[in-house]
Order: sequence, then structure tokens, then C-alpha cells
Amino acid sequence: MLVLLPPSEGKASSGRGAPLKPDSLSLPGLAAARRAVLAELVELCAGDEEKAREVLGLSEGLRGEVAKNAGLLTAGARPAGEIYTGVLYDALGLATLDPAAKRRAARSLLVFSGLWGAIGVTDRIPSYRCSVGVKLPGLGALAGHWRAPMAEVLPEAAGDGLVLDLRSAAYAAAWKPKGEVAGRTATVRVLHAPTRKVVSHFNKATKGRVVRALLTEGIAPKDPAELVVALRDLGYEAEAAAPEKDGKPWALDVLVDEVH
Repeated sequence: MLVLLPPSEGKASSGRGAPLKPDSLSLPGLAAARRAVLAELVELCAGDEEKAREVLGLSEGLRGEVAKNAGLLTAGARPAGEIYTGVLYDALGLATLDPAAKRRAARSLLVFSGLWGAIGVTDRIPSYRCSVGVKLPGLGALAGHWRAPMAEVLPEAAGDGLVLDLRSAAYAAAWKPKGEVAGRTATVRVLHAPTRKVVSHFNKATKGRVVRALLTEGIAPKDPAELVVALRDLGYEAEAAAPEKDGKPWALDVLVDEVH
């Protein structure tokens, strides 16, 4: 099973660990594309602060993020699972998983990123600010920058099991499973059961809890149909719709009664 996660807008501080080692990150096929984004982002943020803030879409209150990006090459690095924070990651609770579940997380979780493309939760990275919606002056829109390298690397990373896609639309644009991989991909929505409307905060929390439950129980469905059975066994109300055309992912809805 491969789980595709969005990053979090907010991030923990880098800390005092050893600096980033780009060649140590997962999915080495993305290394060249990563180097290109990293070099341009650092150069941008080391120059005109106002221009950098405009390009990155940062408010006045986030001005300090520019200096953070300028120092990415020397900042301390921590496991990505500790850097990313927020509702989904709080619910996932990587730090409190048992050792076996942590090993499963290291094998199966990929976090998508405007800067790194996609990384594992044990990959050591510094704290940064660069969403996939950014258009860097030299590289253009980052979602477009990542499409070709992702298309080369991700199908192999997907293996032969389920691909559980929990990304937001912006990050999903960087890689869309196709062909045989799409046929075993489930894109997940969280709906308010009484109204069938998409929920926001509870959407992220529910996705985090679903992933945690699968990791804790050691459940690795092979396809979306098996995932629905697994989720129901775990106490979730889940529905899945097979794609109307071959080469498209399944749509899977998790229904919740409470909206927080």
C-alpha cells in the first residue's frame, strides 16, 4: 500500500540537527528536479525580500519565512514526519505509533511537496515554506515542474498494491495515476453523512485517523474494494464507486456524523 499525503502549511522548526543531505532523500529519480527547485528558492529568498514574499504569496506576518528559505542549505534537518504539523498529522500521530506501525509508515507514506516533490516521513528535511501553487520565476508553476519526473518515478513506487490518495487538488495535479495504477487507486473524500457535503476540518482529521488505523492494525488492502471492507471492519462508514472508464481512479467516500 502506498499512501499519498498532502503537506501541512504550518511546520515545526528545523531544530539543531545536521543540515539537509539532498541525495539521501527517498525517490532518487526526483533528485534533479529537487535540486532545481531548491537552488531557485534559496536564490530568490536570499535576494529581494519583497519579491520573494510576493512570489511565495506570503503575508506581512509571514515575512520571516523568506529568511528561513534563504537558509535551507545550512538549516538543521529533522524527519519529515516531525516537520509537518496540523490537523491531519496530529490525528495521524506518527510519534505515538508502535514500532511495527512506524516501520509500516516509513515504507508506505509519501508526503507531496512543492519543494521536494514527494518524500518519505523519515526523510530528513529543514522547515520551509513553498506550496505547490507557487510559480518560481525560472521554473514556472511547480505543479507543472513536477509532472514529468513524477510520471517517471511514482508508478514504480506504487508497487502492485493499493494507492490511497489523500492529497488536496493542488498536490494531486503534480501526479495523476494512470492506466493499471489508476485502477487500484482510491481518491478519498470525507462527507458529512446527513448532508453528503464535503467537510473541511473533519476531513483532515478523519484522513489522519484512517491512515493511523490502517498502520496500527497492519492492514494493507490490495485494491479499493478491499479498502472499503477494511474500513467498514474498522468501524467507518465507507462507500466506493468504480470508475466509469478504465485508467481512472476509484472514488471513495468516508461518511461522518460529526463536523468539527
